[in-house]
Amino acid sequence: MTAPESSAPRLRGRPRSPATDAAIIEAALRLLEEGASVGGLSIEGIAREAGVGKATVYRRWPDKNALLLDVLRSLEEPGPEPSGVSVRDDLVAILEFMRRRGLAKRNSALLRNVITQMHAHLELWRAYDETVIEARRTALRAVLRRGQETGEIRTDVDLELLADLFTGPMLSRAILHEWKELPEGLAERIVDAVLHGVAPAPRADAPG
Repeated sequence: MTAPESSAPRLRGRPRSPATDAAIIEAALRLLEEGASVGGLSIEGIAREAGVGKATVYRRWPDKNALLLDVLRSLEEPGPEPSGVSVRDDLVAILEFMRRRGLAKRNSALLRNVITQMHAHLELWRAYDETVIEARRTALRAVLRRGQETGEIRTDVDLELLADLFTGPMLSRAILHEWKELPEGLAERIVDAVLHGVAPAPRADAPG
């Protein structure tokens, strides 16, 4: 697992070592995997586990929350890049990514534990939402806007509401009702059902 590009400001001086960045993030993940809580982690403990000095960590991250945000990011995989060809296909790709993400969370005790604990740390979770989650919603809104421009989606539907209509069913199964299945084809079923509901009404003078 490679370390993500850190959000911490770069300081002048000796260039940072990607290997050291990765070792620190891996050390934090290892401690979490061994049962440490997010609240119980400390910069000192992470530095000790990584075999580096505390100052080495602070040169890279200003505080524990900044480090943990990168730890959380390291558990992520890049979302799909919309092809720009088919609005339906792009929406299916986005929801399929969410479905696979939900399955990964169910199958990974570490991922499930970390994400669950993050919810209890409001500042940290908000930073995660404003970076990782918002980037995905921005991509989704761009696809929906394109659908309105091409006439595939009604223009009188609010984009934020529309985004919730598409993602809500998948999030409900993946997060709120983890006992429900996330079968293959679910993304297509959700997209087709919502698109049918928000498609422009056929014109009265349209050829039958």
